[in-house]
Amino acid sequence: MSRVGVDAGAIDVVFLTHFHGDHTLGLPPFVLYRVFVDPRPITFVGPAGIEERLSALWEVSWGVDWKPVMLPRFNVKYEVAKPSGKVAGYKYETVKLDHGTSGSNGYRIWVDGRIIAYSGDTEPTAPLDELVKGADVAIVEATGPGDVFSHMSWEHADALKKRHPKTRFMFNHLYNGTVDGAVDDLQVIEV
Repeated sequence: MSRVGVDAGAIDVVFLTHFHGDHTLGLPPFVLYRVFVDPRPITFVGPAGIEERLSALWEVSWGVDWKPVMLPRFNVKYEVAKPSGKVAGYKYETVKLDHGTSGSNGYRIWVDGRIIAYSGDTEPTAPLDELVKGADVAIVEATGPGDVFSHMSWEHADALKKRHPKTRFMFNHLYNGTVDGAVDDLQVIEV
């Protein structure tokens, strides 16, 4: 984060779409920073079970030291995502998306008068259009070409973009296989 100018201590809320490892296992180093370097308050918002799932992840990450040493220093709150709510000054709405057997949360978050839609992993079904409709920016996964189980293909991502021409799209969760030119340019942009 510091390499791209993001102050990890200034992040006051993290929205989790679901608990798959590729969406949660990067959190322990961030939490370590928040425990020992910058103890400002932080809230994690996500699906039911968020406190239990993340607490188990922290405990696995640091073993016997987590509860007596680190947990008392961790200024954290956990919130199960509501259909609509406000956290850390941000208004949000939750849209249930289709992903695997457990589904995923998508979020519409109001930031400085703009709507950011974030899908996490999702299939290209009607709830995704509901999430993206009227958003200024949509951060949506586009895993790869063709039939991608329980995710959205590049072709479906292109169709989604065409259905919402006024929305600026940023695609993530990109396939990193053998398709030439799959990811030519990754940039940090200001939204």
